[in-house]
Amino acid sequence: MADEKFDQIKKLLRSSKSEEIHQGLVMVRESLPTINEEAARPLFEMVSTLFHIDILDHPEHAYVLDEAVSLVADFGEFVIPILLDDLDAGDMKAQLTIGHAFGRVGEPALEPLLESFKCEESEECRIFLVYAMGKIRSPRVLEAFEHVLLAAKSENLELRDTAIRALGSFVELIDPADLPADYKKNMLEAIRVNLADSSAGVRSKAIRSYGKLARHGHLTEEEKQACKTTCELLLGVDDQYDWDRAYIVRKEAQQALDCLEGCEEE
Repeated sequence: MADEKFDQIKKLLRSSKSEEIHQGLVMVRESLPTINEEAARPLFEMVSTLFHIDILDHPEHAYVLDEAVSLVADFGEFVIPILLDDLDAGDMKAQLTIGHAFGRVGEPALEPLLESFKCEESEECRIFLVYAMGKIRSPRVLEAFEHVLLAAKSENLELRDTAIRALGSFVELIDPADLPADYKKNMLEAIRVNLADSSAGVRSKAIRSYGKLARHGHLTEEEKQACKTTCELLLGVDDQYDWDRAYIVRKEAQQALDCLEGCEEE
């Protein structure tokens, strides 16, 4: 890549104006097919700095942040270890964005993420590793299922929350015939335990994941009825008339119940 073009991209990407950042990202995207990894690395370094944008402070940059994330997969698999290192940066905004970036990289990122999870001792880093695995859209997420199940039982609130949510994402991608019976049994137990959590956020993720098990064909008729009973209990429409006090939990329970009743009509 010519130095002049590189300097132009660099200037555009460090701009405070969304339209100029967008122009720089377009130039990066157009350049990638014609350059090697050595030339692409400094471009990725510049693009990845955009992950630190705080869109609550700068909502006008939301669309260029999405563009930067979507561009990640175009760089190739060399970005995976760089993104893993960046997860240790301690910037939560960037860590969440990196999770989405791993989702764009897709299946090749799963094994490195899982290996990092196995070796990682920091609960905070494990949260974002699980979050990233939950963004990967591939049936191979089954390989991470057992480890994320353990995370769903963690004493760390955020790790429990993230793990039970990731499990719900996993079952959207795994064929019911491919989900081992003991994995499903343990997931149902994790859901049961997390439905009693003191955190409304954890409870809402648990009932959402319960509904996804039903929606994607993982539950038997008996298990569907148990799920329906649980939803009715949370909504207070059973004979106990005792509902979950958190609206977010009732909202997720109603959506799961609507799905179950829709399945019955079919």
